[in-house]
Amino acid sequence: MTGSHYDASGTRAVTAQSIGTAHTGDVISLPAEIVTAARDVPAPPSLTNLPPYPLCLGREDALSWLRTTLTAGGGTAITQASTVHGLGGIGKSTLSLAYAHRYRRTYTLIWWITADSPARIERSLGELALRLLPSWAGTATQDQRTQWAMTWLQWHPEWLLIFDNVENPADLTPYLGALNGGHHLVSSRRATGWPHTICTYPLGTLAPDEAAELICTYAFTDGHPTSRDLRDAHALAADLGHLPLALEQAGAYLRQHPAMSINAYRQRLSTKLDKAAEGIDAERTIARIWTQTLHALGARNPNAVTVLRTLAWLGPDDIPITILETPDRNNDDLHEALGLLATYSMVTVTRHSVSVHRLLQTVLRDTTPTEADESPTGRCAAVELLARAIDLPADRVPRALDALMPHLIALATTWCPSANGDRESTLYGAAALHLQQQGHNARALPFWRAITGQCEQVLGDAHPNTLASRNNLAGAYRAAGDLNRAIPLYETTLAQREQVLGDLHPNTLTIRNNLGYAYALAGYLNHAIPLYETVLAQCEQVLGDLHPNTLATRNNLAGAYESAGDLDHAIPLYETVLAQCEQVLGDLHPNTLTSRNNVAYAYQSAGDLDRAIPLYETTLAQCEQVLGDTHPETLTSRSNLAGAYQAAGDLDRAIPLYETTLAQREQVLGDTHPETLSSRNNLAGAYHAAEDLDRAIALFETTLAQREQVHGDTHPETLTSRNNLAGAIRQRDKRLAAS
Repeated sequence: MTGSHYDASGTRAVTAQSIGTAHTGDVISLPAEIVTAARDVPAPPSLTNLPPYPLCLGREDALSWLRTTLTAGGGTAITQASTVHGLGGIGKSTLSLAYAHRYRRTYTLIWWITADSPARIERSLGELALRLLPSWAGTATQDQRTQWAMTWLQWHPEWLLIFDNVENPADLTPYLGALNGGHHLVSSRRATGWPHTICTYPLGTLAPDEAAELICTYAFTDGHPTSRDLRDAHALAADLGHLPLALEQAGAYLRQHPAMSINAYRQRLSTKLDKAAEGIDAERTIARIWTQTLHALGARNPNAVTVLRTLAWLGPDDIPITILETPDRNNDDLHEALGLLATYSMVTVTRHSVSVHRLLQTVLRDTTPTEADESPTGRCAAVELLARAIDLPADRVPRALDALMPHLIALATTWCPSANGDRESTLYGAAALHLQQQGHNARALPFWRAITGQCEQVLGDAHPNTLASRNNLAGAYRAAGDLNRAIPLYETTLAQREQVLGDLHPNTLTIRNNLGYAYALAGYLNHAIPLYETVLAQCEQVLGDLHPNTLATRNNLAGAYESAGDLDHAIPLYETVLAQCEQVLGDLHPNTLTSRNNVAYAYQSAGDLDRAIPLYETTLAQCEQVLGDTHPETLTSRSNLAGAYQAAGDLDRAIPLYETTLAQREQVLGDTHPETLSSRNNLAGAYHAAEDLDRAIALFETTLAQREQVHGDTHPETLTSRNNLAGAIRQRDKRLAAS
């Protein structure tokens, strides 16, 4: 319709002489010839002021929704966010820009309007007048230019107006009603306040694969990422909460600093969130965008910022609103603060919980001021909230700890010295012991780190309580499979206990036994066996032959003999320990179950499956009964039984049991815990034995990559995985050659 007249009616009609402005303020009259020009001046073909085409991955569903909505008759769409509604950096502007470029040829004009205030909306519209009628607009006032642009848009249809970053939905009222000859596309952080007649879209974060791809696309412009780069990119994307702007910022920074690995960037993440690479607007870094929102929130409701800074120290997801409320008080101020935070898409609020994006929490923690006692703002409040939430009758505390564990772990992970340290240590001690009772020592690692730090600060390096907490910390490292940290810590603490407590003190004997166990796990049997033999003799002398600690040491020595292939010593010693555990501790005590499992394993190692399998089956049933289905000892028993079935050639029973164990270890221990890697390797081996080579090779490849990452390239278990993969590939190639 370029160059032709367009007859408007209703809200699009204008008078022959003048028209009132559609925006707020005084009515401005335009000369008749200028109004006529608004009718007669055509737009150049595909006129636009768009920025360049952006990289927009993982948004096909959103782009399709926008196109369907805008062409269905309504003509207006609001792009927002989902889990973190409209959170700065979610990709609202990028989506709008990608839509505009994709469908550019279907519009006579596309105009990008910066819409964070009424004045900037008017300025952007005035720039349209400058493009279409520069000879007049160059000398006109801002109000006149805005009015003329409105008049032109009323005369000329089939345009697209993009209102970017709208702060107040009411700012669009003068335009959405008066301009209905084209499409309106709006981006905003605001999740509420839109008219019911306007369609809204909940824009979420990217999927993990697309998030990793976005990092790599920016970071590796001159080459292809390696498999390790891709794994590290997935991990970094998770740290960044799959937030598009943060992913782009990270990728661009890595591109500009090619000597920095993705993993190194991860380690220094909190220092990079405010740094822009060349080509990235410094004001568009994720930290600065959110800081601007905090200023806006503070101006409207300072309590909202206070609440948000408290939430920053808790877990990101499903924070119970009940722990934020003050009992027996009116909590309207809290609920109003949460409502405002949700309106600005800084949190997601449901009826019972509130969630915060994890990267926003990082920015808040790293930019927070300190309070009078030198602790970061909001942290003391978070400690008090959690302490109050578990201040319950003893029978209700375990359930409360289970419910709040993600938030306790988040708080402990960010521990720092403060005047409130004793309060925190008490809280962490209760949580750590609760996890220990459940057999989840690895999950207690953040608590023992924090408790040890507090003991060292307050009590000193050699205080018995400091040494006890350091022993527990080493045990948590061991349970997490981090022997490189566990062993030096055990060695240091043992030397200190020998000096402070004496060579034969029970606590010294305990840590000596623990060090032997860590040596054995690391394969240092030439260190473990002599140490165990010494500790056993000392335990028998100091504690007696049937003391539980003596039994534990005797069991561990038997295990070291077995690992060294000395079954003639291992089996009788295991059998002795089992009989003594049954006598002293009882048939179903956890230590008895562990001993019974070890005897079965020794029988299997000796090739005596007729005795091993029934004993495994009995032990597994007892572990499930006493410890629960996903306790680490139960998982070990289940894995061992699966191995015995496989050794007996019974793959129909072995494979489902391996699959169950792997799924449970992934859930309980994590995807790259050494025992999880062992389960994955064992399942791949069972697939290989069943000649299911496609599944075997895929799983061997995954395990090898993870062992290279966790253990290093030359670790014995990595070499085992590499050999297993090579064997499976060799068998597949032979089969293909034969066919």
